[in-house]
Amino acid sequence: MTDLTINTEVARQILTGFIRSEVTRVGYSRAVINLSGGLDSALACVLAVEALGRENVIALRLPYRTSSPDSLTHAQMVIDKFNISSETIDITGMVDPLIERDPGISNVRKGNIMARARMIVLYDQSEVFKALPIGTSNKTEILLGYSTLWGDMASAINPIGDLYKTQARQLARDLGVPAPIIDKPPSADLWDGQTDEGELGFTYEQVDQLLYLLVDQRYSPRECIEEGFDEAFVDTVINRIRRNQFKRMMPPIAKLSNRTIGYDFLYLRDWGT
Repeated sequence: MTDLTINTEVARQILTGFIRSEVTRVGYSRAVINLSGGLDSALACVLAVEALGRENVIALRLPYRTSSPDSLTHAQMVIDKFNISSETIDITGMVDPLIERDPGISNVRKGNIMARARMIVLYDQSEVFKALPIGTSNKTEILLGYSTLWGDMASAINPIGDLYKTQARQLARDLGVPAPIIDKPPSADLWDGQTDEGELGFTYEQVDQLLYLLVDQRYSPRECIEEGFDEAFVDTVINRIRRNQFKRMMPPIAKLSNRTIGYDFLYLRDWGT
């Protein structure tokens, strides 16, 4: 089994430096983050607090009427422990009119609507507080496409997107994220009883091992199978990575001119600031 353990002190220094540099280089001094009560948003929040100071981080709790009470409680644990400002905005009134248009709406569609409603609130509050939105998607989710485009994937910067879920859990523990958040089954809390691993069909520990070989070590599918991974599991993961590549890219623009954005008109993110 591959050891995915990271040097958490080095990771801490790199990620807090990243947040501080990226926030300030575009003219901001504050950050805003959707605090779901889960591990990833808690970790990103703690990193932002260390990078910018607790007085410069605003946490948003954005429940829906079916959200688990534990989600609010666990988010509040982070708010209280790190003494940060927060706002609680119920998204039920935003979400229900669209959901109620279709009595047969699926849980996936409901979840996508909720995720995108939370994105709207995040960016609205970004303007209210003049604070940059911080992302909370980890490397495992990004590679598998286990996220909502223009929903929970939406952010100005993402400090934890190069950490596999198991690595995010390790760093969260070392940074003092409350244990109930770290130890509970990961869930997007989009419907009653929903868990990430139940929906995916495999554990984060299993898939992180495989993703590390496929992505970081550039193993071929055959080499992964030779390492002991089930062929069907390897095929499933590779198909998910390929099928969701579009989520990891800006929308392609049809080229008509000599200088097309994204092809020939290429500048750094902070060009001109």
